[in-house]
This record gives sequence, structure tokens and C-alpha cells, in this order.
Amino acid sequence: MIRISTIFIAFCMVLVAASLGLVLYAVAGISGTESAIVALTALTFLILYNAVSMRLRDRSDVGGQIADLSRGTADLARQVAEFGRRLAAIEGRIASSNSTNSDRIQSVVGEINELGGLVRQLATTVSAHEDLLAGGAPTPASAPAARSEPEAPIDLVAPFEERPAAPPPLPAAPPAPLAQPRPAPAVQTQTANPVQTATGRNQTQLLATLRNAIDENRIDIFLQPMVTLPQRKVRFYEAVTRMRDERDQLIAAEEFISIAEASGLIGRIDNMVMLRCVQVLRRLMVRNKDVGVFCNVAASTLGNSTTFAQCLDFLEANRALAPSLVLEFKQSTFRNLGPAETENLAALAQRGFRFSIDHVTDLRIEPRELADRGVRFIKVPAALLLDPKQASASDIHPSDLSDLLGRFGIDLIAERIEGERAVIDLLDYDVRFGQGFLFAPPRPLRPEGASATGGTAPNQAQDIQGSNGSASPSQGTTSGATSAAPPAQRITGNAALARRI
Repeated sequence: MIRISTIFIAFCMVLVAASLGLVLYAVAGISGTESAIVALTALTFLILYNAVSMRLRDRSDVGGQIADLSRGTADLARQVAEFGRRLAAIEGRIASSNSTNSDRIQSVVGEINELGGLVRQLATTVSAHEDLLAGGAPTPASAPAARSEPEAPIDLVAPFEERPAAPPPLPAAPPAPLAQPRPAPAVQTQTANPVQTATGRNQTQLLATLRNAIDENRIDIFLQPMVTLPQRKVRFYEAVTRMRDERDQLIAAEEFISIAEASGLIGRIDNMVMLRCVQVLRRLMVRNKDVGVFCNVAASTLGNSTTFAQCLDFLEANRALAPSLVLEFKQSTFRNLGPAETENLAALAQRGFRFSIDHVTDLRIEPRELADRGVRFIKVPAALLLDPKQASASDIHPSDLSDLLGRFGIDLIAERIEGERAVIDLLDYDVRFGQGFLFAPPRPLRPEGASATGGTAPNQAQDIQGSNGSASPSQGTTSGATSAAPPAQRITGNAALARRI
């Protein structure tokens, strides 16, 4: 419908044009035809002027509407962004809550497993005592006297496994060392055998001892700290494997690892060590979240599909500890990776686990390739770094190795440091971490530390107790076997309650 204002404007324009024509005809004396032409011309001009002005007004109105629409769209986008931010915050809270609940469930499951192990060991101890009481009691009376001599101030108790409720009578339960004199002639007959360990056992005897130790859960781990240089603040721990024989004498890893690999037992040992490393790491992180534990893994474990599947399932369940649990492999393992080993290594890296390389024999290192595979630490013996011959034998000068590795996110750790002079020389090489008997040998955790938190804070290396004088100058895995003190009990949570019962 035509608006009234438009009709009024049109009427006014006709009136103005007609008035102009009449004025010209009456006053100026122009003929009627010419006056009509002038009136029509004025009317046309007025119509054009009105059309142009209306078009300009409509265009300005459209621009204002577009501007209003743009402002509304911007407001809508801001509201959508605000809703997205709030939704992301809610999702983050839900994920954090799920992670916290998962950690709590894992801790509860760990306590239940510890309680179950304690009950089983308690039942075994009670059964052994009943057998001893039924068969006569001379053995329990003689066993403590025979065990009283090795009680040294060194507490070599592995704090990561549950012990029976009555620790002192436990050594009397297995009477094998007293009632089994038959192995003595075998040892005498094998003295001429060149394949013999430092403890006087041949390979057959050591294999039998190893099988018994695995079955009876006598594989322990000791911890050796890695400190920052030059502050010497404990930053990481390396788990060093030890085996206890029937007489609780410690056997170093170098004596049985090769036999374990040849007999196919290394996978079970790695699983046990990995389990205890996770238990220790959880207790260490109670006091300090920045602590880390290095866990050694054998090449055969990485290549065995069955054993690796078990390890992967366990590590997947403890994926929250991936930033603090470092899996350590030999340099020769990384250089001889096959397709299966490479795929398994990539599976661990995808789950966030970091790797370390030890047993380095030369400095021909490709940091880019190692960083792509997930390597974040390389442990090089201090003697190898400070050897002048390495400057000509390797692709890079040892003094520049730390800076080169740092460009790819790899930290250099100097191990087997035995003197202050070596520390001073390593500082010139910009080495950030050090490990060796100069700082601390591999030691077990104190029982009271295990009862409180199951571990020590990384800045409290004195919480780890051991013998400094008896340590050999070799690396943690090659220290000699010593006699252990009687087993002590670790008391945590529900396990402590069951012990009191």
C-alpha cells in the first residue's frame, strides 16, 4: 500500500509545477503551451529529485541494518566462545576427577594385593611353625644362634615386599642350609670347572638358585641416587637388581643376568623389578613430585612378544607415572633393534614413557634418531668422557656432547664417578647429572622409611641406608654380594592393621 506521505509529496509536486506554469502564463505573458512545458519540466525535476533522495535514504538505512547485524553476529560469537570455554573447563574438571579416582582405585588395589600377600605369607609361616612343632624343636633353637653372627649394622632388607608377621623365626623355616649337605661334594667336584661365579657356584647351581629366588620372591632392588651437578641434589634413583640365595646372601646382577637371559627367566625378573619400581615411585612421589626412577629392561624382554605384552599391560595400568618412570636399555640394544623391538619401543613411547641408554662404550651417538625414539637420558661413564682418546675416535668432542644432546631434549648423565677430581673436570664439560660411589652406592631403603611412605624424598639421600666401606668401585649392578640382616617388616595401611591382628 502506498504510504500517505508519498501521496502528499506527489500532490505537492504537481501543485508546485502547476503554480509555476500559471505564474509564467499570467505574469510573464508566455503562451499556454510553453507554460505547460515548463510546468512538466519542473514536475519531472521534482520527481527525479525525490527518487534520488529516497534511494540515498534507503541505502543509508540498509547500511545501518548491516552494521546492526554485524554487531549482533559478533555478540553471538562471543557468547559461543564463552560457552566453549566453560565446556572445556568442565571437561578438564571431569578428566581430572577421573584421573584422581583412577589413582585412588590403583592405590586401593595395591593395598588389597599387599594384604593378600601378607595373609598368604602369614599362612605359610604358621604352617611351617606347626610342622616344626610337630617334628620337634631343636632346629628353631639352633637357627637363631647360627643367624646371630651375620647381623651387621647394614640393613639389606628389600623394603618393597611384604614379610611374615614374625620375622625372626622365618630363617628357621627352610632348613635347607643345615639339612642338605649334599651340594658340598658337588661344589668340590666342580672346582676344576672354569665356568664358576664369584660366589663359588657353577652355572647349574646358580640357575637352580635363581629359579628358587624367583619362585620365593627373593629378587630385591637397591636404589642408587643420581645427583645434580654441582649442587649434588638427588634428582633420580636407579633401581639395581640383587638376588638373595637360601642363606640370604646377596648376589649381584652381573653374576646371574647372563644365565637368566640364556634360560629365559629374564622376563619374569624384569616383571618383578618393574612392579617394585612402580611401588617405590608411588611412595617417593608422596613427598616430591619431581622424583624419577630408572628401571633396567633387558633386550630379550623387549623382543619377546608374550613377556612384553605383560609388561605393556602393567605399564598401561600405571600410565600416570610415565613422566617419572624411565626405562633403561643398553647401547647395544638400541643399535641392534629389529622390527619387533622397534614396534614395541614405539608402543611404549606412545604411552608417554621415556627411555635412557646405559652401558655406553663409545661416543658415536645420533641424538636426532635417539630423540625420535623417545630417548631422554644417556648415561656415559665418567672415564669415557674424560678420556683424551675419545676426542679423535668420536664424531664430536666430549666437551660438546652435553650441549649437542641438549638441543634434542636429551640429558647427559655421567656415571661411575669415584673421585672429586672427576667432578671438577665434568663441570667443564657442562654435565648436569652425576652418578657413582662418590655420592652413594646402591642401598636398600630403611624399614622406617618404608613404613611411613615406602620411600624417600629425592632431596633426602640420607634416608637410604647401606655400607659405604664394602662397596666396590664398579657401577651399581656390579657391586659384590654381602650378607643380609634378618628381614624386617614393612608396615603400610591395611597391612599394618592385619599385622596387629
